[in-house]
Amino acid sequence: MATNSSSLAVASREPAHSREARRARRTGSVPGVIYGGSAEPVSIAVNERDLRHTLAAKGAVIDVAIDGGASEPVVLKEAQRHPVRGQIVHIDLLRVDLKQKIQAVVPVEVVGTDEAEATKLGGIVAQIIREVTIEALPNEIPESVSIDVTDLAIGDNLTIGDIAIPSTATLVDDPEPIAVTMAAPRLASEVEAEEEAAAEAGAAAAEGSEAAETTVGDDDADGSDSSDDE
Repeated sequence: MATNSSSLAVASREPAHSREARRARRTGSVPGVIYGGSAEPVSIAVNERDLRHTLAAKGAVIDVAIDGGASEPVVLKEAQRHPVRGQIVHIDLLRVDLKQKIQAVVPVEVVGTDEAEATKLGGIVAQIIREVTIEALPNEIPESVSIDVTDLAIGDNLTIGDIAIPSTATLVDDPEPIAVTMAAPRLASEVEAEEEAAAEAGAAAAEGSEAAETTVGDDDADGSDSSDDE
């Protein structure tokens, strides 16, 4: 069993195009697929509550046991969410070799906002980059990485290269793009306007997806399950 991992029991199910994915959702399960390595892809279903608890646990590696069998290490490759309700409707789990490095996308957390003199003077921290790709051994993938704005003055920027990456991992992304900027107080209204515009755009997208709600969540499981055969 992998170190710093969580365990998850899943059940095998019929592959895509069968109606099993829709039945799984109706019984409180999330359909998915396990793939990678030398073994064949396996279509699975997992209890939605168990999945939420597992994804909330520390560590990127999940020890998955199919139908009560021996566990194997996997990482979450993708989680498809319902466009309106937000809950996970399908997962892709990738088999991993704990001795081989993999690439993973991790969130970027801004730290030092409250301590920064610039924010005390009215400066606004604008985070541009919210996630980066790193490479590390599966058990050494951090839950998140951070970027410290404590010493930023108004008008200063930090790049992706300023993000604190653990010594056990390597940054894959270009280090040059700006990740965070300390906006001047007079630009605060503009920043807020941009955030409001983004929120409105997200709401509009959600409304546009409302018509597809039944297809994604209930009536067209085959579409969500298309990755099972890849």
